[in-house]
Amino acid sequence: MNWLLVLIAGLFEVGFAACLGKMKESSGSAAIGWLLGFFGCLSISMYLLYRATQTLPIGTAYAVWTGVGVVGTVLVGILFFREPADFWRIFFIVTLIGSIIGLKMVSH
Repeated sequence: MNWLLVLIAGLFEVGFAACLGKMKESSGSAAIGWLLGFFGCLSISMYLLYRATQTLPIGTAYAVWTGVGVVGTVLVGILFFREPADFWRIFFIVTLIGSIIGLKMVSH
């Protein structure tokens, strides 16, 4: 159950990073809306990570949370912000995913 919390917290990390990207493109009340979305996602992400680390090893949980956020943010960047999807970028994302899976497998 706590690994599910880490995964959901990582998805909210993607949410706050995406809000930053949209806020950069916005102005006025739209930018304020994205800022509120940023703080909402940030708060939920941190709370879920906190709850998960009550029983999971902090180092592994934090690494998985960060990895989910990084992979998700790169994918959002490619799909919605027209960031490049070249070979090396995809290669290193795949190696990151492998590392996240490996960390989870060796955690007790």
